[in-house]
Amino acid sequence: MMMSCSNIILLALVFTPIYSYAAEKAKHIPGVFIGATKAQSETNFTYGVEYEYKLNKGWGVGAVYEMTNDAHHKDGVAVTLASIYYHPNKNIRLGIGFGQERIGGHHPHNENLYRVSAAYDFHIKGLGIAPTIATDFVDGEEAFVVGIAITKPF
Repeated sequence: MMMSCSNIILLALVFTPIYSYAAEKAKHIPGVFIGATKAQSETNFTYGVEYEYKLNKGWGVGAVYEMTNDAHHKDGVAVTLASIYYHPNKNIRLGIGFGQERIGGHHPHNENLYRVSAAYDFHIKGLGIAPTIATDFVDGEEAFVVGIAITKPF
């Protein structure tokens, strides 16, 4: 039996109070990201790594590296950026970042990138599972990134 998206969200919200005390006090939050990027009517698989250092309960700084191998007409795109994160509560993470988009292929080049992101962290048994959405602004265009980050706070 398949569960609808609304049922999955409801179950996740029910189990959110199983928040790990260790995750709440963690300073280092490394993770992996799996998702998709939609840009210029193309949607491609995206994967990457991320890291956040919590400065205090409400703020953190971090870095992101993502690859979208088939993007830009199969030339591939790598995104590297630094971000500032705001945590209005223990589950929500809002970010703004600046970095570079590297386009591969026969004529590789870099372009500046600005990102706005939001994530909702579910903490279960020492792991974080964070559905994430982001919008990248690159050279007058927008790219939309959606996926799941899996983190291991310590």
